[in-house]
Amino acid sequence: LVDNEMEDVIRQLEHQISRLAGVLSLEKMITASGGKIFAANGEKADFQTTLKKCKEVGGSIATPRNPGENDAILYFVKKFNAYAYLGIKESLIPSNFQFLDGTQLSYTNWHLSKPSGKGEE
Repeated sequence: LVDNEMEDVIRQLEHQISRLAGVLSLEKMITASGGKIFAANGEKADFQTTLKKCKEVGGSIATPRNPGENDAILYFVKKFNAYAYLGIKESLIPSNFQFLDGTQLSYTNWHLSKPSGKGEE
């Protein structure tokens, strides 16, 4: 009986999540790539506020790890006509960049001569 009740609860939750994802997709507030969901609300904020908001909702700031994820982030850049923060920082070695947790980047799609490491990107 407990297993059946759990299965019912799981089905109900899956249905609710599916409906919410559908609404957010219609509102163009989320997009997906490679099993990850990318979301934005269009509000402008500084990096630290953005990082905090992402953590508050159980997510993290976007870190493109392949062309599909890069395109998902680019979707919001185009939608809101604004730059996006990425979960990437300059390492102790000038002009060498890494993820916020310190691991090396495995994917980049920089413009030629970018990022310059001058804090302008």
